Amino acid sequence: MEDTLHISPSSDTTKDVDHFEEISDAEEVLLERTVWRKLDRWVLPICTIFYLLSFLDRSNIANARVAGMQTSLKMSNYQYSIALTMTYIPYIAAEFPSNLLLKASIYVGPRWMLPTMVTIWGLVATMQGVVKTYSGLLACRFFLGGLFPGLVLYLSFFYPRERLQIRIATFFASASLSGAFSGLLAAAITNINGKSGRPGWAWIFIIEGIFTFLFGLTSFLILPNSPRNARFFSTKERDYVMAKLKADGAVAGDDKSDDFSWIEVIRCLQSVHVWLLAPVLFFIGTTLYSLAYFEPTIVAGLGYTGTKAQLMSAPPFAFAFVVSMITAVISDRYKCRGYMLIFFSVCNLIGFIMFYASNSHHVRYGSLFLTISGSYCGAPPVITWVANNSAPHVRRATSVAIAFIMTNVGGILATWLLGSLSPAPNYTKATITFIIMSVGMVVLSTATLMYLSRQNRLKARRRQYGTPEDEPKGLGDKSAWFVYNL
Repeated sequence: MEDTLHISPSSDTTKDVDHFEEISDAEEVLLERTVWRKLDRWVLPICTIFYLLSFLDRSNIANARVAGMQTSLKMSNYQYSIALTMTYIPYIAAEFPSNLLLKASIYVGPRWMLPTMVTIWGLVATMQGVVKTYSGLLACRFFLGGLFPGLVLYLSFFYPRERLQIRIATFFASASLSGAFSGLLAAAITNINGKSGRPGWAWIFIIEGIFTFLFGLTSFLILPNSPRNARFFSTKERDYVMAKLKADGAVAGDDKSDDFSWIEVIRCLQSVHVWLLAPVLFFIGTTLYSLAYFEPTIVAGLGYTGTKAQLMSAPPFAFAFVVSMITAVISDRYKCRGYMLIFFSVCNLIGFIMFYASNSHHVRYGSLFLTISGSYCGAPPVITWVANNSAPHVRRATSVAIAFIMTNVGGILATWLLGSLSPAPNYTKATITFIIMSVGMVVLSTATLMYLSRQNRLKARRRQYGTPEDEPKGLGDKSAWFVYNL
């Protein structure tokens, strides 16, 4: 298997790469160490906190439910599922255009767009804590959706393919961390029940939403549009990062190749590997959001009540966070996205079988460590896999949008599977569905791995009988000099 990326060099790419071939090895080692650390210090933490807050503000409704929201607003299980579903309608509709707008111009780019979205998100999240009726909650949940664009795409502006998963895993792991924080914060916040005439569940929304709002305002001062205008880079560092990104195929050698084109959208829609992974993304979205929204309720059904239920909901998410970070390092080091996805799909399968086959509260609680890790740790490799194997920019933006659309469609199903369609405490129909989905994830992930391996072998043969100059321009990931990550 080839580990290096081959691309058709444009004049711009060749110029940048040649420039850095002239520097000494010692200087290159210093630059290599410095530039990624700077990005990890300035860009990655902001993206991580963005995603943590977005997931926290969407999923803390589960903790509010345990704290009495459903009773206070006189909601049935059916109405609770409706409230969850409302979030996804604008979220799905906005995914593709928001991805394209991220790189549209200096006026609409990520420096302004992302902080604006987070600030608005925080304001709407806070308003959930002042509603007094079910219809008011529905309105907030609707506007809570559709406000968060593709951070995966944004990170791909800054990092080469082989460095991407550990970064994506970092901010995706914040979702599992938010599950742990959510339970701990909810346990603490509900102790101020009755303060200013508001119930404890309302303060969960208010306090967490205000923090998101303030962080969104602060991020206007920090976030860059791209490496080209990152103020924390020197000119040499900026040129070095752009040369690495072009050599890797993360950005096009010619900026015009990254301009919007419907042809590139269509080419993405014709990509076999994208559609092989689309059902996997739907399956993993269903299991992930089911656990995000209902894990505190599942824990409460295992004999834990009140604050104890909130506290006991945290350990499975904390465990998933640690596992996600460890396996992301392994995946980036050995470029084994597909194998990691298969591994976590099997973890999902074993966990759901345990929950289905046993009536023991201890076994069922233990199964949550496998299912939450399987879902939350399986998401980074599949998302990275899709992004890594799509080029140029518009094709990547489209494939990432498809990935998140499928994940969020799975989220819609998740809002109905547990509780409404499959009653507590056994959730029999839902668990059987999750087992079938986990099997599907294993099968389709394996099929994708086999397909991409075969394509790489075919590309290797083509490279033996030609040169990059012999290929038509604009092939992107279809080029013989673009080796798919496995």
